[in-house]
Amino acid sequence: MNTDLSIKLDIYINYPGHCEKAFRFYEQHLGGKINMITPHDQPPPNFPKEWKKPVLHAVMEIGGTTVRGADIPGAEPMRSVYLTLRLDTAEKAENIYKLLSNEGEIFMKMEKTFFANRFAMLRDKFGTLWMLLNEI
Repeated sequence: MNTDLSIKLDIYINYPGHCEKAFRFYEQHLGGKINMITPHDQPPPNFPKEWKKPVLHAVMEIGGTTVRGADIPGAEPMRSVYLTLRLDTAEKAENIYKLLSNEGEIFMKMEKTFFANRFAMLRDKFGTLWMLLNEI
């Protein structure tokens, strides 16, 4: 297997005006660490007027992965791509499931499957798609 250590894969999520709120939530509840949140000095004229401090660029670490984000007019909820959280206990998986599914949309409820002790698929209140996995 050819592994090029000079290449890293990050995730970039566009939000419709609530990037900072989402990142602060993930930092508080998922153990993330925000490294940077830079608002626009002057929001571009095409941005909604109600966006007081839209994010130009944000960076955080969650579970060893870099997640980047910004506020972009017209941004839509994620489709067909999931961020997967691998959790070390069933209890932690259940707790994160309750947290992220609150005000969200559940596609597959938390349950035991043939490949996992606990597994769920959902969209959180910020539009981010998550798979939660506590492996067997």
